[in-house]
Amino acid sequence: MPAGNTSLSSSGAKQPYGTLVDAYGREFKLPEYTIKQIRDAIPAKCFERSALRGLGYVARDLLLLAATFYVFNSYATPAFVPSYLARFVLWSLYGFLNGLFGTGLWVLAHECGHQAFSTSKVLNDTVGWTLHSALLVPYFSWKISHGKHHKGTSHMERDMVFVPRTRERFAARFGLLVEDLSEVMEDAPIRSALYLLGRQLVAWPIYLMTNDTGHDFHERQPEGKGIGKKNGVFKGVNHFNPQSPLFEEKDAKLILLSDLGLAIMGYLLYCVGQTYGWKNLLVWYFLPYLWVNNWLVAITYLQHTDPSIPHYNSSTWTFTRGAAATIDRDFGFIGRHLFHGIIETHVAHHFVSTIPFYNAYEATEAIRPVMGGHYLADTKGGVVGFLRSMWRNVRWCQWVESSEGAEGDGKDVLFYRNRNGLGTRPMDLRR
Repeated sequence: MPAGNTSLSSSGAKQPYGTLVDAYGREFKLPEYTIKQIRDAIPAKCFERSALRGLGYVARDLLLLAATFYVFNSYATPAFVPSYLARFVLWSLYGFLNGLFGTGLWVLAHECGHQAFSTSKVLNDTVGWTLHSALLVPYFSWKISHGKHHKGTSHMERDMVFVPRTRERFAARFGLLVEDLSEVMEDAPIRSALYLLGRQLVAWPIYLMTNDTGHDFHERQPEGKGIGKKNGVFKGVNHFNPQSPLFEEKDAKLILLSDLGLAIMGYLLYCVGQTYGWKNLLVWYFLPYLWVNNWLVAITYLQHTDPSIPHYNSSTWTFTRGAAATIDRDFGFIGRHLFHGIIETHVAHHFVSTIPFYNAYEATEAIRPVMGGHYLADTKGGVVGFLRSMWRNVRWCQWVESSEGAEGDGKDVLFYRNRNGLGTRPMDLRR
């Protein structure tokens, strides 16, 4: 059971919500501490933001990108490396390395979106728009939907990313009855592997274009923009159209500004392709771009998916419970230094997203005594453990349902289950 800190009930006393059990078979107690207790535990210095320090990290990551490009473009050439196979390996390494540095810039733009980069909103949004546009991310559009994700984390009808399937939706996907999932067990590693590969390659652009994995309750949009719109291709829900139900009317100009950033970057890439060749553009830009997307999807998925993480319906959800339904992991030197700690300090980030990443480690240690067993972390194995957890979670976390011993509102606390015969078995609905 990798998540070493858990929300186990050790007293054996009956809970008012009945017996809630996660996928590992461990009993769960709902968090009862408040956001005020969390904020009060964090030292005041953790809230201090430095524009100079933030810009220094931007400069560092840009320098790493430029230096890597210069070295490979100057020396990984036929003149210095006659072997095609050797050049292929070297340029593959280039894509991996600049994918890491590009992800670092992505994270810094994410800081800007949360106003954690500096005390100046103008500077934050200028830097964030520039960096995200360079990475083909619609900055303001994503900033708005991501803010809603923070306001509704682990809420089944409000969260904006990696909302798990319910038992009913999962059964319908495979043409099964919900009752069948407790009986029809299969070990399908090939299907899991293909799903994982496809997700890492294309999940990010698909999310931007279709809101895949986000909630699909758009008819509740207060201005009526969600009527008749659903997640999916050409169904009206995306990050590019100001009339998408992901946004309010007041956001329209910001959505268009995001689109303008993408158009400018698209034109610049077109000019590079025309001037230096499309194969060069593919290797120079899009190979690292695919790595950036891979890391973004992996990081976000593993921050919000784990056999120990609960999800909530409206009757039991609170902001504090949602923020606690995240998990810290460890990605070694890469995570702490190149990815600016976004993997290692995500729990604290969800409680107070304006804390800059360089202060998030201290904030994490400060809130752990308040959270107690509700602080979730899976840090065993470093980089290898992080990558292993991707495979484990795809196999363990297929849908969510209530616990068999849940009572009252406890039935609105949902945990992961699967049809691979792993962990807690799904409820038997045939009885």
